[in-house]
Amino acid sequence: MQLPEKVVVKEVGPRDGLQNETQLIDTQNKIEWINMLSKTGLSYIEVTSFVHPKWIPQLADAADVLRSIKREHDITYAALVPNMRGLERALEVNIDEASVFMSASESHNQSNINKTIEDTYPVLQEVIEEALKENMTVRGYVSTVIACPIEGDIQPKKVLEVVDRLFSFGVTEISLGDTIGVGTPNEVEALLDVLLAKYEAEQFAMHFHDTRGTALANVVKSLEMGITKFDSSLGGLGGCPYAKGASGNVATEDLLYMFHRMGIQTGIDMDKLLQAALFIERQLGEPVKSKQMDIYRLGKEGEHPCHSSR
Repeated sequence: MQLPEKVVVKEVGPRDGLQNETQLIDTQNKIEWINMLSKTGLSYIEVTSFVHPKWIPQLADAADVLRSIKREHDITYAALVPNMRGLERALEVNIDEASVFMSASESHNQSNINKTIEDTYPVLQEVIEEALKENMTVRGYVSTVIACPIEGDIQPKKVLEVVDRLFSFGVTEISLGDTIGVGTPNEVEALLDVLLAKYEAEQFAMHFHDTRGTALANVVKSLEMGITKFDSSLGGLGGCPYAKGASGNVATEDLLYMFHRMGIQTGIDMDKLLQAALFIERQLGEPVKSKQMDIYRLGKEGEHPCHSSR
């Protein structure tokens, strides 16, 4: 297998992770958590979302969080923005990168954004063009690139149509999301075969949810095809409010373990990352879902992880 020497792990837990949690996290605890993440070696943290608080009350404190975190100079602090009002709010707190989002599935786009795909394009184009004028980079999220909870399988050519439009508007990178976590390596390969016939691998990041336990396998297939940027969420937090049964993102710490054992550099300190995972676990009041945290807890309890008494 031809492997890259290094990859970029993009932490989306503070946004994509927390937005689907029922337990509201205190603003000060969010700030402390993000500050902990900033000390791990991560180069990218998606901090929050400027979607209307009515839709995502967990992130209603977006501006307060961004004003208060301690920013490190070598980290990109990003936020999700749905429209011009969201961008205006984000500009007030000086985000580094704006993320726009839509779906490759007509039904999911209607559920998530309350617009058709065609009606979504002019809204995002205005946001992208304005953000670029402000010298910000813009990232595009495309959801349901493998399958939709309503429509079923999504053909790669439908994903390509959305990708074409977003790149034409000026986004610098597109994150391809298996929103409901049903994808398998052969489906990832079929999708990337189509996209990489037209675009370069560095223009994409992969965003896998782990509903059926295939996220890491899909990451390996993506690596084989030249992808070197991956979204993940600390503790495997997350899900999709409009996709019943979809679980969280691939856990950052599990992703990190695999990369490091494969000899791939990330620049991230595993111990500091696990400390941050333990912190947010305590705020949520329940264990997070990651293999590395299961092992870490055993160590914290004084048991050797390979010699559990169970």
